[in-house]
Amino acid sequence: MDEQKRLIIAIILSVIVIVGWNFLFIEPVTVDQPPPGSSSQVSDSEKSGSDKTADIGVEDYYTDTKTGHSVPGDSLHGQTSHLPEPEHFEQISVSTPLYNVVISEKRAALTSLTLTQYREEAKENSPLKQMVAPELTSGLFTFDMEGRGIPGLDRAVFRADTDTLHHIIRDREQKISFSWSSPHGMVIEKIYTFYPSTYLIGMDIVVKNASTMPFKDALEITLPFAVTKEAKAAAGFAAYGPAFYVDGRLEEIVPDDIEETNTFRGTVEWAGNGDRYFISAVLPREPSDSAVKLSTKGSIVHTRYVQSMERLDPGKMVHFSFQCYMGPKSLKVLGSYDNNLKKAIYFGWFDLLAKPCLIAMNMIHDIIPNYGVAIIILTILIKLIFWPLGTKSYKSMNDMRKLQPLMMDIREKYKNDRQRMNQEVMSLYKTYKVNPMSGCLPLLVQMPIFFALYKMLYQAIELRHAPFMGWISDLSAPDRLFDLDVTIPFMQAPYGIPVLTIIMGASMFLQQKMSPTTGDPIQAKIMMLMPIFMTVIFINFPAGLVLYWLVNNVLSIGQQYYIQKKFS
Repeated sequence: MDEQKRLIIAIILSVIVIVGWNFLFIEPVTVDQPPPGSSSQVSDSEKSGSDKTADIGVEDYYTDTKTGHSVPGDSLHGQTSHLPEPEHFEQISVSTPLYNVVISEKRAALTSLTLTQYREEAKENSPLKQMVAPELTSGLFTFDMEGRGIPGLDRAVFRADTDTLHHIIRDREQKISFSWSSPHGMVIEKIYTFYPSTYLIGMDIVVKNASTMPFKDALEITLPFAVTKEAKAAAGFAAYGPAFYVDGRLEEIVPDDIEETNTFRGTVEWAGNGDRYFISAVLPREPSDSAVKLSTKGSIVHTRYVQSMERLDPGKMVHFSFQCYMGPKSLKVLGSYDNNLKKAIYFGWFDLLAKPCLIAMNMIHDIIPNYGVAIIILTILIKLIFWPLGTKSYKSMNDMRKLQPLMMDIREKYKNDRQRMNQEVMSLYKTYKVNPMSGCLPLLVQMPIFFALYKMLYQAIELRHAPFMGWISDLSAPDRLFDLDVTIPFMQAPYGIPVLTIIMGASMFLQQKMSPTTGDPIQAKIMMLMPIFMTVIFINFPAGLVLYWLVNNVLSIGQQYYIQKKFS
């Protein structure tokens, strides 16, 4: 046993001596300074053992057959494994009126960004909204070469050109540059530009070839996204995960579908990840032919923007210019930018109806700063637009109500002959020129508007944590009076009394009572169950949507009552 211990200790000491000798006394091998006695060409045995290498001279470079990229020869001979681990690095923080951001010198990655205008929850003491999930330990907007042609870039420590660790920006823009030089003569500079009045952050990447041989690869910028249960729950029915704008169309990819669809090529105007209310994206200042590549690792989705670069000869440099956005999916905010990032706000099939409603709601809010009141006024305006159609429909329904005694007589007379009963009822409709389907017309006309408003009110960040009155402190969440420590069937947490939803159900019940029945008593009973069914469905809907439906019901009841009195 002692001999084994001594053997192990001897091996460990030998490794320490060898590693220490190499680290302290042997010069690192670089492209510019090959070791004495070495050849600038690959030996015949190396050629025969690999298809990835070829003869290189001062003007030559290797081609990786897997990626198609040309990279420095040393990167293909295990040089990456000999690079030292990253040393100490600083965290640079920047504060603007809109956000607080932290950038690490390790990979010059953005590791934290909190939005000063938004909080995690509706509570007053809730922390500011964090755009970088804790699971994303590597940060956002890291970059590398797609063909890994610059060894060590994936763990490089960039040195900031500032001795100040915290910067406050109030009235002018400020640039902070991060630079790193590879052992093989490639010099990389990453420059962030911060502005006091916009969520956009400038990001420039400069690659300088200070080596003695050409370089060719493709730039790859990575934006990871954490697919957690909380992210899925917060998204609800909204899209979440990778989103990008390529060849003039919006692409939103569900994380579960990435294995089947993971590469998109074309003119990419922006690429990133979004959820119900927020989005993080990188935008090339001059969109060109590029690609978006998606991959997953555990619960992390990686969205990669890939842009090719021309051959970079020794002494030359290439400049990539981007903008980064991490902020709200607000039509007001994104619509003010001279780019197509506003296309990230998409309401599906009802987009053409939903966006005008959103614009109208925001215009009303500019006059009356309460989104609950804005929803009420918007509902009234929509009701006025469809008032003539509603009047015609309710008049027809009133005619149906007048026929109810005659219809009851027919049902009683032919109760044992359903076919004859239906024939007589249809003849009655024809005689009095009444359309039994006219009562459904107002609802059918409102359905597209309802779905458009549902999508808009569900996804509009303007309603996030927006209070209305009383117990309704968040129009984007279900209304709950009290916080009950019990589980209620059909209700999602938090549990409480859905007062607004119950009132809405009562209004639907009253409206149903006022509407004439067109079928037999059994059908009438089934129709009376509809308010209960709709109340159960609405119990988990955002309070803003329930408020719209309640106000619409009240207006419909008033209009229907007026028509019945006028034409009775």
